[in-house]
Parts: sequence; structure tokens; C-alpha cells
Amino acid sequence: MSRLFAISRPIEEIVAHFGVNVSSVTSVPPETVEGAPGLIVLEKDGLRLLKSVTWGFPRQTGEMRHNGEPPGRIGLVADLTNPLWDQLVIDARYRCLIALTHFANPDGVKGSKTRTWFSFHRQPLVAWAGFCRNTPQFGPVFAAMTMAANEKIRPLNERMPVLLKPEEYERWLHGSIEDVIAFQFREPPASDEFTVLQTRDRWQSGTPPSKASRRRDDVFI
Repeated sequence: MSRLFAISRPIEEIVAHFGVNVSSVTSVPPETVEGAPGLIVLEKDGLRLLKSVTWGFPRQTGEMRHNGEPPGRIGLVADLTNPLWDQLVIDARYRCLIALTHFANPDGVKGSKTRTWFSFHRQPLVAWAGFCRNTPQFGPVFAAMTMAANEKIRPLNERMPVLLKPEEYERWLHGSIEDVIAFQFREPPASDEFTVLQTRDRWQSGTPPSKASRRRDDVFI
């Protein structure tokens, strides 16, 4: 699963779309990779809060501790039974909505991979189902749940984000563990719901989709 996404909409639109009551955010990050800030919406005391939080829970294996290595980052939740997640996902207070307009996968040959962006045709803003908490190592962090990819995404990656429709936000934030499992294992969104933007931008270029250099053979599919 890709570890790159972006939001190409202004703060005001994000606040309105997610029904945010309180926002501490002053700017939208041009892109988010693990260890960098992303925008999440969570609920506390009946209010929806928009916060800028870094992507990736701390992960430190026994070998890393033995070698004196600092913890790394893990930002994707693919296995709900992993001990890192198994208690977290049960408690609804740790759930959040991750705001995005595009997610990317690396495309091309090793050593010269480029960015290929995916977005919904008719939904400028979308939520990625996420989990968040405060950690001793990194402070507030979030992670994002993945699912089996559809046919359009599968040539580049077998996994894709669990994307939520606006009418599903409430269920995600307050639903049961059975709801969480159902979201991860349902059928992926249909391929024809997605726009594909193939670019000439190198994978680590830092170029957001709004400034992408399209490939000459690029077509919107």
C-alpha cells in the first residue's frame, strides 16, 4: 500500500465537509508521508476536532531494542489481529477520519519510479478510515486502514485505502468492532469511480497532484 497522500482543498472546505466544530489547523500540508503531518478529524465530548498529526505509530522490534535503535514508524493497518492494533481498534475513541483528495502509488521501474495519483471522480474530499492516539515516543499520531485493491489500482498495489462516504463517517467513528471488520473486508469501490493521474514526477520529488507534470501518454481513465 502506498505511503503517500495529499489534500488539494482549502481549510475552509475541509472544515465544512467534515462538520468540524473546533480547528487548530492553519495550513494544509502539500503531501503526507510517514513521519510527516496529515489532517485528521476526531470526536471528543460531542465535538468534531480538526488536528494536524504525524502519520505513523511507533514500532520497535525486540531486535531494534537489543541493538539500541530508536523506534520506526508504521502507518498502515492491514491486519486487525496484530497485537499493535488488536486492543486499539475495539475502542471507538481512538478512531478518526483522515482527510485527503488523492493517494499515490509508485509506478515504473526500480530506481526511476514516478507518482501515479488516484482520486474519486465526484467527491473532491474523502475520508480514509483511521486510528489515532497519543504516544510517549512521537506524541499524537495516526494510522490508516487498508483493504484489497480494485482492478484499477491492483497493477500498482494489491492494497488500497479504506475510503468512506460522508454517510459512513458516523458509523466509522462510533460503530462496533464488527463495523470495523466489515469496512476492511467489504468490496472495494468500483474502478470506474476513480480518476488516474500518471505523472513524470519522481516518487520522492515532493510534487503534489495540483502541480503534477503529466506523462505525455497520460489519459484520465
